[in-house]
Amino acid sequence: METDGGDEPEHTVERTTAMRAMSFVAFFAVVIAVLGGLHYYIWARLVRDTHVPQPWAGVMLAGLIVLATGLPLMRLVIRRWPAAARIFSWPFYTWLGVAMLLFFLLLGGDILRLVLFVGHKLRAQPLPVDLGRRTLFARGVAGVVTIVAGVLTAAALRSALGPVAVKRVPVTLSRLPKEMNGFTLVQLTDIHVGPTIGRAFIETIVAHANALNPDLIAITGDLVDGTVDELRDAVAPLAELRARHGVYFVTGNHEYFSGATPWIAELTRLGIRCLRNERVSIGDGAASFDLAGVDDRSGARFAEPGHGENLDKALAALDPAREVVLLAHQPKSVFAAARFGIGLQLSGHTHGGQIWPFSYLVRLQQPFVAGLHRHQGAQVYVSRGTGYWGPPMRLGAPAEITQLVLTRGDAEAGGGSASTPT
Repeated sequence: METDGGDEPEHTVERTTAMRAMSFVAFFAVVIAVLGGLHYYIWARLVRDTHVPQPWAGVMLAGLIVLATGLPLMRLVIRRWPAAARIFSWPFYTWLGVAMLLFFLLLGGDILRLVLFVGHKLRAQPLPVDLGRRTLFARGVAGVVTIVAGVLTAAALRSALGPVAVKRVPVTLSRLPKEMNGFTLVQLTDIHVGPTIGRAFIETIVAHANALNPDLIAITGDLVDGTVDELRDAVAPLAELRARHGVYFVTGNHEYFSGATPWIAELTRLGIRCLRNERVSIGDGAASFDLAGVDDRSGARFAEPGHGENLDKALAALDPAREVVLLAHQPKSVFAAARFGIGLQLSGHTHGGQIWPFSYLVRLQQPFVAGLHRHQGAQVYVSRGTGYWGPPMRLGAPAEITQLVLTRGDAEAGGGSASTPT
């Protein structure tokens, strides 16, 4: 049966637009609910329970309402007026980081409160409830939490906004040709160029990466948080990246939030090879290995035709005698990739948790959070990321430019965690 070829693209565009709109509305609703609950909890513990007197209680309540509603509204403002991004992003994103620290610290205070309550109930002769003592305890906890949150905020800001360190990681691969011993691969990932990370940061990262004189540079996704039109100038210095065997890129989930297809075209224009479910040979003749790259796992959900992780396509008909290095944004890709016989996977996505204790929550979604690990016969290195997302803060998870040094040897004896999370 014949179909009108002109209608199908139009319907596809309409479906894509509708799906993106529905996803945005659903995401926005979840964000509002989470932020509302977070700020209510902070108000309850720092204002209500401590019986802050008027007019200060009203001022603090109004401030929390502004901060809670300002975070999602900021995203709408940035979408409509990109020039206002930096003005609004810095204070609201910083507050988001502070709010998360307050939440976890206050939660710790509530756990302490619960322990004392249970102990109180178990006493042979329980003491009567003393409202004055309860208020005093709440004020004590609030005071300690506020001070500790301030100290941690200062440390987290300094970590995120300071120089990015180079992390050297030796990796042994059993099938690496002996002629390629010492091959250096620089990994950049999760830079998140956008409202608070701009051209100056990219220029610095490019200078540091080039100074390592790498054989190859890999950018493993989440490079941007914005459209090509908004960020073209900010990412332009990436054209200056230099490596003997080239610069390669694979998409992360944030590229799909920002428009993966135009970004792939822009990075290609800058001289960066975008690996899309494919592999290339690195080196010459027998002194070579395969470098494969896949789209981010989330790509298929964004209705961009042909996008989405396809390991079968990227790793089809592998030569078992050749070493294979896979670029995949999310660490969990290694579960399927290991069955193809890859030697090493390079990933990001987790940020190492970025702000402790989020590393424990990230582990619920990703099998590996940071560092070199082993799954079956494959190794996977997960970078903590080169930039940051959202709050300009890092706590217990410093950013990194990763310099991986590949050598031929017994991979089982070459380091990395032997344990595989379930």
